[in-house]
Amino acid sequence: MTKECPVCGNKIIGRADKRFCSDYCRNSFNNQLNKDSKNLIRNINNRLRKNYRILEELNPNEKTKTTKAKLFAKGFDFQHFTSIYVTKTGNTYYFVYDQGYLPLENDFYALVKRN
Repeated sequence: MTKECPVCGNKIIGRADKRFCSDYCRNSFNNQLNKDSKNLIRNINNRLRKNYRILEELNPNEKTKTTKAKLFAKGFDFQHFTSIYVTKTGNTYYFVYDQGYLPLENDFYALVKRN
């Protein structure tokens, strides 16, 4: 019984449980499998990554204050975040992974890092 490589169709030589003929075919198969299949998902992930970098850059000490203008100037998108945390006092924090922000008065924002 001969097995064929699912990527290129070549004959597989070696162990009985071997699935691919080469590392190239194995990597190619896994890259195709793990690729973001839709542009929407890829674009949202890129936006979240950019928002995270901006918050991380503006908040090096894990707690600081900034303005909405600074966030906009760096390209921050307030529509994309990963979670919302509402405190007992009713404050609503928006988080991008572990970096968060709290809207304050006069277009100021408190930046925090969740530990």
